[in-house]
Amino acid sequence: MTGLLVALCCGGFAVVNVIFEVTGRFDGGPYAAYASGLLVMNWLVVVLKLVGAGAALSSIAGRPAILPPAVLGVVLWSAFALLSLYVLGAVGQAFGMALGLMGSAGQITLAGVGYVLFFTLMAVGFGALAISYSRRFEIRKGLIALGVLGGPVALGLILLAAPMLLTALGVMPAA
Repeated sequence: MTGLLVALCCGGFAVVNVIFEVTGRFDGGPYAAYASGLLVMNWLVVVLKLVGAGAALSSIAGRPAILPPAVLGVVLWSAFALLSLYVLGAVGQAFGMALGLMGSAGQITLAGVGYVLFFTLMAVGFGALAISYSRRFEIRKGLIALGVLGGPVALGLILLAAPMLLTALGVMPAA
């Protein structure tokens, strides 16, 4: 059940990015100069979210997935670590706002709290899938550590390198 819910959440959240593109959300306004680059980044994010959905579904499949068990184990732990880090950052930001260190407590909205709760549930879901999968397929601790440490670093590098490449190719403005 957890795997299905996590996959549905990943797929549903990917639809948000598709809607951004279908509606031309970034074609005008303050992001208009970045529209072409945001198009590429939006589709990259859609692919990453669909990979998350595929990993969640693969982790509950009765037979080994397309990926070797060790690779899928690393992917699951990566997703768990990445989402957990994202939630910790959002909660830290909220505490900073509540304490008046950045922004103000009035900027904390019900929608924002719901967003963080959604990602918290996603992190918990991927954590449960990662633990269960690791136990079933006896994923080694070194591979778990690779996922926990490597996933957020790899995604950070992708999300830094992609805009830099798009800027170098002239798809996005330099500033």
